[in-house]
Amino acid sequence: MALHVDYYMTLNSPWTYLGGRRFEAMLAKYGATATIKPVDYGKIFPQSGGLPLPKRAPQRQAYRLVELARWRDFTGEPLTLQPKFWPAKDELARNMVIAARSQGNNAIKLAHALMRAVWAEEKDISDPATVDAIAQGCGLDGHGLRQAAADPAHAAAYEADTQEALERGVFGAPSYVVDGEIFWGQDRLDFLDRRLAKG
Repeated sequence: MALHVDYYMTLNSPWTYLGGRRFEAMLAKYGATATIKPVDYGKIFPQSGGLPLPKRAPQRQAYRLVELARWRDFTGEPLTLQPKFWPAKDELARNMVIAARSQGNNAIKLAHALMRAVWAEEKDISDPATVDAIAQGCGLDGHGLRQAAADPAHAAAYEADTQEALERGVFGAPSYVVDGEIFWGQDRLDFLDRRLAKG
């Protein structure tokens, strides 16, 4: 029996971006389903012992760049270590992802395209024309989706998903949750692969 993955993430995470295509391929490989859930790590970190990047020790910040370069080279994913529009102002974009999810569209594909725009293409995902074009490139009605994203229900879903993540023990991005079991980080995708293989 195929499994379901709850996919907790943020568009601002380079690690989520680096694992994006591999995660999509894994879902297809096993016929698994997934629900993407952008969440607020600004609320999750203080309750889980995490620190936002600017508050981390200089050694950790420096090593993060080393690891990003290693993973970029290993995965072959294009990635700018210090992109022009990062941290991204992602409220509009994340609400479009949630709107796409609520409409039954491919919200995961959209989210990964938005992350690619930030991390590989130096694009500003707070710009309406930019996000419209990205959504169009995913086969979606960009303008219509952006209008739908203004519905307060999507902001409420973001808050509810953040609370859900906290209650389930999620503390970092990306987190893949299968039957209550958390796989944190794109570097745990091999473990997720084995879990999905079990069914």
